[in-house]
Amino acid sequence: MTHFFFRLPLGLSAQGPRGFTLSLVAFSALALLLSACSPALNWRLVRTEAASLTFLLPCKPDRASKMVPLGGQASTLSMVGCEADGAMFALAVADTAVPAQAAELLTQWQSLTLTHMRASAHTQSPFLVTGASSSPSPVRVQAQGQQADGRAVQSQAVYFARGSQLFQAVIYAPKVSAEMADTFFGGIKLE
Repeated sequence: MTHFFFRLPLGLSAQGPRGFTLSLVAFSALALLLSACSPALNWRLVRTEAASLTFLLPCKPDRASKMVPLGGQASTLSMVGCEADGAMFALAVADTAVPAQAAELLTQWQSLTLTHMRASAHTQSPFLVTGASSSPSPVRVQAQGQQADGRAVQSQAVYFARGSQLFQAVIYAPKVSAEMADTFFGGIKLE
């Protein structure tokens, strides 16, 4: 017995070569329609647990946290991120006990990120994040580097702070498109 997701019009049979061909064509058309309904970047609003922050991710987020040394003290680093369309999107939050060290710690974080990706070139520009501290000023960093396996990678990151909380929003991809970066970074809002 053959099962179908649809009924054949009157006068057509599911038996025999012609019925099989119609079923295959109909199934292929259905698969094509369904794949057109699932875009590679399905943006959704995400809220962090560690801070009063909302942002957009193009896929279902994964969450993780771990203790890291920060400014000479152990601090919890919380990260929310996902992978879509060949790119990795992440937002990390760390809390420092000394807000006066925020500028120095954000500079160190940026330097470590560029070193880790073996950046050969990078540019930095001011960036506006709603609700972020004005000192240190939020910055956007664009870089070209290498992954651990030697493949080329591009990165765009935004570094900012609010009080004792430090933030890094970052995209890693073979090629970071302007649309991808503008949507991700433009959706960041501190409440």
